[in-house]
Amino acid sequence: MKKTVVIFIMVLALAGIALVQQFATARISALPTEEAPKVGYLAPAFELSTLDGGVLGVNRGKREKALLINFWASWCDPCRLEAPFLAQLHEKYGDKLDIYGVNGLEYDDLNSVRAFVKQYDHRFPVLLDRKSDVFDLYKVPGYPTSFLVDRNGVVKDVVIGLPDHGEFEKKIRKLID
Repeated sequence: MKKTVVIFIMVLALAGIALVQQFATARISALPTEEAPKVGYLAPAFELSTLDGGVLGVNRGKREKALLINFWASWCDPCRLEAPFLAQLHEKYGDKLDIYGVNGLEYDDLNSVRAFVKQYDHRFPVLLDRKSDVFDLYKVPGYPTSFLVDRNGVVKDVVIGLPDHGEFEKKIRKLID
């Protein structure tokens, strides 16, 4: 009888260890390891100069906040329609969401970019993609295009073109919750 109880306890302990190991492995493997500008992959890493002379970008790994990467140009009419909404999102969610406005400077003019940022009161960082390297890295089909990236650096959504503001804000809230 004693021997049966000891064997039973050992079997339970081993089963418990196996379950813990399985859940730990499943949790670790749930995060992607490959970078791609697609939903479910790590956002491709990059670094660009900012309009104010700094340097910012996307690195692999955890972030303090979720991230919206918005590709735009000053001559793009849909970008002009989207610009006030992005400024509102920054004001409303800036404590939980970083917004990077990536300008395709190769096809834009620095003075026009500065005027656009001033006109639409963009207080979030504007990154200058001088040679379209990041545009190409993210396979951006056109302006505007936004990538929603969670705190783990995983692309959760890609929005191409002028978004419906209500639906876009729902996606933002889902991303930061």
